[in-house]
Amino acid sequence: AHGAAVRVLSGDPQLGEHMVMNYRSAKLDKRQRAMLDFASHLTRSPATVTEDDIQALRDAGLSDRGIWDLSNLIGFYNMSNRVAIASDMQPNPEYHNQSR
Repeated sequence: AHGAAVRVLSGDPQLGEHMVMNYRSAKLDKRQRAMLDFASHLTRSPATVTEDDIQALRDAGLSDRGIWDLSNLIGFYNMSNRVAIASDMQPNPEYHNQSR
């Protein structure tokens, strides 16, 4: 579902596929890459997030409010993904196939 949203909102179906398979292979600007690197880090090993990680976001152009919003968004997606996994929720076929 997230890949479908990227495809629709960006107007770039290939970007959506790159993001789903491996965001590191996508053509992203410095700010986008920093946000996704942080999302990956916070998701995979939250106990190891340090001030250096936060500073990397600032260096990429995010404000403290932007970092707060990003962190909340990451937390929400992590929670909803865990609920979807636990309940064996499957993507809506119509939404999943958008812009392919």
